Amino acid sequence: MLGRHGTRAAADYYLRQRGRDLGEVAARHEALQAAMTVVGAAIPADWRRGHIDREDLPRFLFGPEDVVIAVGQDGLVANVAKYLDGQAVIGVDPEPGRNPGVLVRHEARAIGRVLRSRGTERRTMVSARLDDGQELLGLNEVYFGHVSHQSARYTLTTPDGQRERQSSSGVVVGTGTGATGWCSSIALERADPPVLPAPQAAEVCWFVREAWPSPATGATLTDGRMGPDERLELACEGERLVVFADGLESDRLELSWGQRVSIGVAERRLNLVV
Repeated sequence: MLGRHGTRAAADYYLRQRGRDLGEVAARHEALQAAMTVVGAAIPADWRRGHIDREDLPRFLFGPEDVVIAVGQDGLVANVAKYLDGQAVIGVDPEPGRNPGVLVRHEARAIGRVLRSRGTERRTMVSARLDDGQELLGLNEVYFGHVSHQSARYTLTTPDGQRERQSSSGVVVGTGTGATGWCSSIALERADPPVLPAPQAAEVCWFVREAWPSPATGATLTDGRMGPDERLELACEGERLVVFADGLESDRLELSWGQRVSIGVAERRLNLVV
């Protein structure tokens, strides 16, 4: 709010004109800062440490021995997971009761104990690989579609070889962790959706959003489930199609006409401290 409006008074005036109050925003900010202070104090003094904001994640190089503490909403753990390779991740909820706590399971005051125990569970991730070798990972889901709100045109090929040209609002491929989020919302709208996988199961589910049946495109292959050795292939038949993971649109892969992307279970896993 301060970055947009310049001063606290200006931000407060902006919100009051709309029937809102700066107090709520300030309280959430203070809760986050307090959690950060408690977490920082719990880290051993002789440990090397650094602080990274969400927008800097694509440019930060994590070391193999790092322990990552994500303080924020559940989505922050998903955002950081794609840049890791086996490092332990501790999710800290700065506002218990506001967040679901699926991935941010710990309160700030418990970090000292959690750092000593560090028991982890391995969560399945999803990968998208372009035909030029570029790869992108996601913890919750990977989205394939048009960069704007236009329809995406492509050919979809399922693991068992079925193929269909489609025009849709995009394709979402999600893990068992993502089954509590976007994939769950999509599944609720289906008459007979595939069973969503468990967070640690080496499986992913996929959904086509709003497939449009026409003389040139179909809408029969719209969802399914894949095991560890199966891939969904999408061949681009338009321009400005993109692939991004876990809502982080700024870090994306772009496809042009004729390019292919295959999506399925990733080799990497998230080591989430429980």
